[in-house]
Amino acid sequence: MSIQIGDYQLKSQVLLAPMAGTSDKPFRALCRAQGAALTTSEMVVIQKHLLNTNKSKHRLDFFGEPSPISIQIAGSEADELAYSAQQALNFGADIIDINMGCPAKKVCNKAAGSALMQDEALVKDILTAVVNAVDIPVTLKMRTGWNVTNKNAPTIAKIAQDTGIQMLSVHGRTREDKYNGMAEYDTIKEVKSQVNIPVIANGDITSAEKAQQVLDYTLADGVMVGRATQGNPWIISEINHFLKTGKKAPNIPLKVKKQTILGHISQIHQFYGEKMGTQLSRKHIFWYATHFDEKNVQTFWKKVNKITDHKLQYQLLEEFLQSL
Repeated sequence: MSIQIGDYQLKSQVLLAPMAGTSDKPFRALCRAQGAALTTSEMVVIQKHLLNTNKSKHRLDFFGEPSPISIQIAGSEADELAYSAQQALNFGADIIDINMGCPAKKVCNKAAGSALMQDEALVKDILTAVVNAVDIPVTLKMRTGWNVTNKNAPTIAKIAQDTGIQMLSVHGRTREDKYNGMAEYDTIKEVKSQVNIPVIANGDITSAEKAQQVLDYTLADGVMVGRATQGNPWIISEINHFLKTGKKAPNIPLKVKKQTILGHISQIHQFYGEKMGTQLSRKHIFWYATHFDEKNVQTFWKKVNKITDHKLQYQLLEEFLQSL
C-alpha cells in the first residue's frame, strides 16, 4: 500500500514521529537511511524574534536533505501558524505538519499542541488558515482527544479533511494520558473509517509484529514510530521488512550497528559543534547503551555522563561498543 501526500508518494509505510529533542537533522538522516518514508522535523515556532536563536538555526537546517521535507509547526492562533507555514517554505518545506499532538505543559499552557483539540472552532480556523497560506500539502498530527471523556479525534479528522488537510497522524493517547498507560487503537480505527485521506497510526509501535497488528486492526495506511527508535533506529528497517515480506528481518550484524552508532554521534558533534554536540550526544549514548547492555549501563553511564570533551566521549563510547 502506498501513501500519497499531494504530489509525494511515500516509499514505505513507516514514518518517523516528530519528537522534540530527538528528531533533529542527524537523527532524521539516520532514520531515512533505515527506510523511514518521512522524517518530520521536531516542532518549531517560526517567529521573527526567535529566528536568530541557536535552537532555531539548528532546527531549521534542512540543507541537503532529500525531499519530501516535512516541517512541523506549532502555535495557538490561526494567523501565527499561517505565518509560520509561509516562513517554513523559505527553509525548504515540501510538507507542513501542524502539531496538535504534543502534550507538554509548556506547549499546552499556551493552548498549543494537543490543548487545541478542546476548541473545535479554533481547530477549523487554524487548519483553514494554514492550508490557504501555502501551496504545498499540509498534514496534521493529533491525539485521540483531550481526555478519556472527550475523544473527539474523529470529529477533528472530518474537519481536517474538509479544510484540505492531506494526511492525519493519530497518537493513540489523550492529552491527559501524556505517555502513560497503553496506547489504544479503537479511536484511530474510527478516524480511519470517517475519512478518505491517509491516516497514520502512532503510539507504542515497539516491534515489527506490533506494527502489523496495529495496521490490521485500525486499517490505517501506515505507522509512525517514535520513542521505540531511541537507541534502536534499526526498528524502522525491521518493520519495513516485516510489512513487505511477512517475515522477521535477518539480524543486522553487531559490527554494522556499531558503525551506525559511531557515525551518528560523530554527526551530532559536527552538526552542533564540539561543546553542544557533546551535551546532546549524551541521551543518545544512554539510549544505545541501554539497548545493548541494560545490566551494565549505569556503570558506563556514570563515567560518560560527566565527560565534556567530545573526543573523550567518542573514545569511551568506542571502548564500550568494543566490549560488547
